[in-house]
Amino acid sequence: MSVGSVIYSDGWRGYNGLVDVGYSRHFRVNPGNHEFACGGHCHVNGIESFWSFTKRRLAKFNGVSVNFELHLKESEWRWKKQPDELANELWQLVRNFNLS
Repeated sequence: MSVGSVIYSDGWRGYNGLVDVGYSRHFRVNPGNHEFACGGHCHVNGIESFWSFTKRRLAKFNGVSVNFELHLKESEWRWKKQPDELANELWQLVRNFNLS
């Protein structure tokens, strides 16, 4: 995530310092007021769902000490895909790799 990224978060106080370290585009939503999206761009429940999926996946490996970014990218690729869709994409990658 770069300093120019747009960040949507809930009201957790741990996010208070984001603007101070250069993340000037930080928007909060308040789930307590039944506010789950900001301007229709992002839904906090979707973000929480992704992180929950990612944490469960990483727990299978007892966490990671190196290449966290690669594990995160793989979780992004796997998220919300059906097993047959994953298998088809993996086979396509294998076929393309063998042709090179």
